[in-house]
Amino acid sequence: MDETTSSGRKIVRGAFLAFGLVVLAGCATPPPASDPAAVAAFNETNDRLEPLNRTMFKFDRGLDAVLIRPMTWTYVKITPQFVRVRVTNVLNNVRSPITFMNDLLQGEGRRAAETFWRLVINTTVGLGGMFDVATKAGVPGHTEDFGQTLAIWGVADGSYLYLPLLGPSSIRDGFGLGVDEFAFNPITWYSYNPHNMQWVQWADLGLELIDAKANNMKTLDELKKSSIDYYAALRSAYRQYRAKEVRNGAPLPPSALPNLDSDQGDPFAEEPATKSPK
Repeated sequence: MDETTSSGRKIVRGAFLAFGLVVLAGCATPPPASDPAAVAAFNETNDRLEPLNRTMFKFDRGLDAVLIRPMTWTYVKITPQFVRVRVTNVLNNVRSPITFMNDLLQGEGRRAAETFWRLVINTTVGLGGMFDVATKAGVPGHTEDFGQTLAIWGVADGSYLYLPLLGPSSIRDGFGLGVDEFAFNPITWYSYNPHNMQWVQWADLGLELIDAKANNMKTLDELKKSSIDYYAALRSAYRQYRAKEVRNGAPLPPSALPNLDSDQGDPFAEEPATKSPK
């Protein structure tokens, strides 16, 4: 593989995470214990990198305004919805090995089998994943990633982390993203072919970003309009979404329901990982 091209991809995929980890010690300064209210607020947000995160968020908003949103708007306007659905299906199918590997690492044999057969059915009968034949055949889809796997293994999410282009994350999930992209993503495997076709990686990255933006733009716009602090609202929404993902969509047990009257910590903090009954 060409080292220059490989380094460029690593910058896009992981530099922001590495930078955040480097400055972690400098930003993770809790308020003095003599100020209980400030300590409680600090623990509730779980955002020890907030100055850095808000800077990255501001940069991302500017990039979105001048580049990502115009590209997404153009994509949505000139591409029929039928075609956009096919694109989303193909991208989901290509990432099936990531879900499959994480199913195995989590000891989820039945779900791993479902992922495997979805990949086989949709790649063949579904014409490379354009058509989700597997769901119609009774093989439901799901997603897993290495961040979720680490949660199942008992690794805490760590501080909230905002990654430009990639969006909300955490120390754990950011690390998990790197593992998924470099170890489990078939596009990365393909990049090691003798022809050094790294352009496929860049095309995959760009298409993923535009597709995700197109699918979520309306929801994010509504969240922004209804929020006093869009950054804080997005952070809260992400943490609740990820906690639900780790539980595979299962509801919180009664003992883990948030106590909104309590001033101890975050009522929506991630609970110990428990999977839904199989």
